[in-house]
This record gives sequence, structure tokens and C-alpha cells, in this order.
Amino acid sequence: MDGAIEEIKKIRENCDVKVSIGHTDASFEETLAGIDAGATHITHLFNAQTPLHHRNPGVVGAALLREVYTELICDTFHVHKGLFELVAKVKGEKLVLITDCTRAGGMPDGEYTLGGQKIFVNGIECLLEDGTIAGSVLKLNNAVKNVYNNTDMPLWTVVAAASLNPATAIGVDDRKGSLDAGKDADIIITDRDFNIMKTIIGGEIKYEV
Repeated sequence: MDGAIEEIKKIRENCDVKVSIGHTDASFEETLAGIDAGATHITHLFNAQTPLHHRNPGVVGAALLREVYTELICDTFHVHKGLFELVAKVKGEKLVLITDCTRAGGMPDGEYTLGGQKIFVNGIECLLEDGTIAGSVLKLNNAVKNVYNNTDMPLWTVVAAASLNPATAIGVDDRKGSLDAGKDADIIITDRDFNIMKTIIGGEIKYEV
């Protein structure tokens, strides 16, 4: 968009707001310009952005090339499970697992709404009437499970992509994202199948099976 680069620079110069490159038709070169201007984050890699092509690397190519935090929706529907490990190897500690979950998350299959539009949930799929993907119904513990079960990544690395990495990305890793003394004691405990057994927020138990 006209003026986007200038706005990115203005935001980064005047406040602590992080700039993320999201739904966009930006070219590879335009994306690099956005990153050089101060964008530090890429919203849900591969989805709603220009793809990686050997003659036009697009947003995806720029995201993989540069040291920017890069989100991935690991529900095995938005992104093929075969790409989980590839992206993780390229991004390392810059990989951030997200859900992109809609209000239909946790609900049974059926019809819901998103921004005034009808959405239809069928298993892990969440679609508009015309078949366009419209967010997800993914839970973050299942994102961790999907990555762990479909890669050779050690568990701590996968968990970090859903905890410490995103906390670092937005500058709150001094109090969030890891089990260190003095942090906020936001903790979940799961079973071996990643089902949530206990949720602790600020040191207080909020949920327990």
C-alpha cells in the first residue's frame, strides 16, 4: 500500500508496537523493504500471502531468508505437516507456533460466524461458504503435538516455539515463556498425549482434571 514503508518506520521510531507482515500481495522485494523498515514478524507463513516460487520468492521467501519471527499454523490443514521441520530448521528460535483460532474453537462441527460471515467447521477445517479457509479451530497444545509427532525435533524445542519464542518476539520474555524464578508462573501440565491436565496462571491453579 502507498505509504506503508513510511508508516512502518514511524511506528518503530515512536513506540514499542511490533510490526508484522500479514495478509498481503507484497512481492519479495517489497517484503524485504518492509523488514528493513522495521517489521520484525511474519503472520501465519504461507497463508494469505505471496508464495515461494523459484522465480518470485514472495513473502515466504523473504520470511525464510531474513531474521524475522515467523508464525506457523500447525493444524496439518493450513500447512502440510511435511513443512513443519523444514521451516523449523530454517527459522530456529524465530519459529512461533500459533492457532489462528476462530470463535468456533472448541465447538462441535457446524455453522458459526466470523466477522459477519458464515463459517463452516468440519473436523480441523474451518471454511467460508465459497470454500476459502477462514481461520482454524486449532488448540495450541495440539499444535505442539502435531509438530512433535511429525518432526524429529526434541520436545523442548517444540514447546519453546509455543512459549518462549513468542514471548521473546513481543518483548515479554522477562516475565513470560519459560520456567525461570521470578517469572509469572503461567504453567500448563499435560499428559503424554498433550491433553491439558492442569493450568496455572500467576501461580494459581485455574483448571485441573
